[in-house]
Order: sequence, then C-alpha cells, then structure tokens
Amino acid sequence: MKKASDINKLTDEQLIEYYQSNYDTNALGVLYKRHTRFVYYVSMKYLKDPERSEDMVMQVFEKLFKELKSQNLIKFQAWLHTVTRNECLMLLRSEQSQLKKQQEFKKDEESDMEISDELHLTEKKILDKRLDMLQEAVKSLKPEQKQCVELFYIQEKSYVEIAEHTGFDIKQVKSFIQNGKRNLRIFLDRSGVPVIILISIFGDKLY
Repeated sequence: MKKASDINKLTDEQLIEYYQSNYDTNALGVLYKRHTRFVYYVSMKYLKDPERSEDMVMQVFEKLFKELKSQNLIKFQAWLHTVTRNECLMLLRSEQSQLKKQQEFKKDEESDMEISDELHLTEKKILDKRLDMLQEAVKSLKPEQKQCVELFYIQEKSYVEIAEHTGFDIKQVKSFIQNGKRNLRIFLDRSGVPVIILISIFGDKLY
C-alpha cells in the first residue's frame, strides 16, 4: 500500500491502475478531489442549475467508482467528460419526457372539460326546449282543464280546494284534471318529450 503523499503524485491513469490492483479507496478520493470542479462545470453547461449540477457530481462519481474496477482508460478526463455529458443529457431527456406527458395530460383534461361543458350546454338547451313545449302543452288545454291542472299539479291543491276556488263541483274538477292530463300526455308524446321530463315537473301523479 502506498502512502497518501505518494498516491497524490500519481497521474489519473496511474491512480486507476493502482486502484484496480489494490482496491485502495484513497486513490478514488484523490480522483474525486482533482475532478469535482471539472464535473461540476460540465454539468452546469448542460443543466444550467448549480444545485442540480452538484447532485450530478455525486451521481457521476458514484457511477465512476463502480466502473473503474474494470475500465481500461488511457485518457481519464476525456472519458469523464463523456460520462458526465451523457448523464446530463439522459436527465434532460427524462425531464422533457415527463414534461411532455404532463402537458399532454393537461391538454386531455382541458379537452375533457370542454366536451363536458359542451354536453352540459347541449343538455340544458334540450331541457329548456322541452320545458317550452310543456308550457305550450298546458296552454293548449281548454280553459277549465288548464285551470284545474295548474291548481292540482303546480299549486298542489286538493279536489275540494279546487272546487272552492273555481266554483266547479268535485266531479267536474276530477273530470277536467283527468281529461287535461290525458291531453297533456298526447301533446307531449307527439312532441317527443320523454316521460322522465314530465315526471320531474308534475310528479308521478301525471301517470
């Protein structure tokens, strides 16, 4: 085993050869001290960020210390530059890929929201149109049917209350409501208004 002072005098290639022969980690320590700044500056060239470049220094040397056990190198610094550059480029490609995926995901989300909004507006327009048809259907009823239907379904008055309000007898009230209900269904069925729309407004009593 060489002394620390002797190890410091060795060239990079000699340090690697010495490490491969003796597995003396002091040789790796010397390489690390000599080339830390070099790896940092190469990393900065690609990453443009001090903190990430410092992390890259550690990443590169961890990789090197594993590979130096078997690598036969003639020009260590040139090899170190290549390794550092490749590690930086792989990191940038990975980040760009992740960014692209995030952008595509965001774009898909926005597209889904637009479709949802369009569907919501379309459904609202359809519902509004059907409600307009319903109002037209009520208007199409005979006056006594229209009056009794509105009092019964919308104001939810009883037969007795409707009779008192209109002056019709209870038998007439029931007849007007029954006939008015039948005429409503016929009008709305012809207009293509689904049953669920009728029930949502008039309740199960419509059927």
